[in-house]
Amino acid sequence: MSYSFNRHELSLGQKLWQVNWGIVLLLTALASIGFAMLYSAAGGSLEPWAQRQMMRFGLGFIIMIVVAVIDIRFWMRWAYLLYAGTLAMLVAVELQGRVGMGAQRWLDFGFVQLQPSELMKIMLVLALAKHFHSIPLERMGRISAWGPAAVLLALPVALVVKQPDLGTSLMLIMGSAAVGFVAGMRWWKFALAIVGAGSAAPVAWNFLRDYQKERILTFMDPSRDPLGAGYHITQSKIALGSGGITGKGFLLGTQSHLNFLPEKQTDFIYTMLAEEFGMVGAITLLALYALLILYGFAIAFRSSTQFGRLVGVGIVTHLFLSVFINCAMVMGLIPAKGVPLPMVSYGGSSMLVTMLGFGLLMMVWVHRDTQFTRSGGQDFE
Repeated sequence: MSYSFNRHELSLGQKLWQVNWGIVLLLTALASIGFAMLYSAAGGSLEPWAQRQMMRFGLGFIIMIVVAVIDIRFWMRWAYLLYAGTLAMLVAVELQGRVGMGAQRWLDFGFVQLQPSELMKIMLVLALAKHFHSIPLERMGRISAWGPAAVLLALPVALVVKQPDLGTSLMLIMGSAAVGFVAGMRWWKFALAIVGAGSAAPVAWNFLRDYQKERILTFMDPSRDPLGAGYHITQSKIALGSGGITGKGFLLGTQSHLNFLPEKQTDFIYTMLAEEFGMVGAITLLALYALLILYGFAIAFRSSTQFGRLVGVGIVTHLFLSVFINCAMVMGLIPAKGVPLPMVSYGGSSMLVTMLGFGLLMMVWVHRDTQFTRSGGQDFE
């Protein structure tokens, strides 16, 4: 008997040949834009941000290729254990996590500081993909399908909310909803969950911290505290508008280089790009993201297995959510959230987790014709 994909196992050389270099090119283009903007944010210097980000991209590139060539059945079999390990790290954050900017979200390993909530975005996708892959479509409406999935989601969300990190917790929920929808969950269950969440909003308001309430109130009326809670978004809008059509030019952004624009190397890096390169530069960046997202969904739905499809959809959905939330936030369209712009914002955890995610997406492409059973075993003809 032989395997059902091309009648043989792929060799390492064949897997490397199958790596989707189009995705690699798009990621490199986005990262290069990030390097340039971090160089500008430092006033024309590689230090302290651009050089470190380049090193992280190099490390992330190696991780991405290694992940891409590892057999898809490995990720299927170990998905729950990887999820459990990341959940344990979230617990460790509660016990001895490093506090930064008023939140306790990081683990310090000495050589690297890791934000487990970022890693959980990927591991939750793997766990849910494994769970739904093991369930026949005709059983998707039963509690045995969505009950365990709800538990897999609720545990990390509860820990992330406690950090507190409301933005990441909402991303975990929305990313999981996309995976569940593609897996075949009934649409009315999503509608019921949305209605339930909406009706619970007044109660949830009482559990929000003061700064979270202030963010929402400032979003509704930025002028209520222009020098306090509304300062960031007010300066962001000024910088966005001052860029005009073609921008002020590289290294010539006044709002950023005169330090009116806060967090220009992280959350508000899109604003700095728009000020220096104008609407043309801002739209070009969004076009690159759109191409990457469409490319990613095409890869996901090309997979011959449910596990591969769901992993791909989950990874690309999180990319879309990160881009949408960051860009909408700096434009004042949604309340301020600490969500970095993938591949562009400065940050080790964000860069490495993004590269890990796209390594998994390329793994789905490399093994798109690999067949295996619902338990992850080999599928024979």
